[in-house]
Amino acid sequence: MPFTYMLECSDGSFYTGWTVDLNTRLKAHNKGIGAKYTRCRLPVKIVYWEEQPNRSEAQKREATIRKLSRKQKETLIEAHGKVIVE
Repeated sequence: MPFTYMLECSDGSFYTGWTVDLNTRLKAHNKGIGAKYTRCRLPVKIVYWEEQPNRSEAQKREATIRKLSRKQKETLIEAHGKVIVE
């Protein structure tokens, strides 16, 4: 099942992506083999995710979330966020 997710980086910034395995993707980010953006902002934690019906919908939702303002992202996280702690 694909997911759209948001990470909070060590500098407080947010990164949005999609994956089919949240735990594996989080480990990849924290090993420095995830996205280029997160490599210099470690460690990261997942603060929000949504299940999507397919890859295409996950990518569309990722694009939508990336366009949100920081305040809108914070509101989304506060209302529906789920933190994965490793």
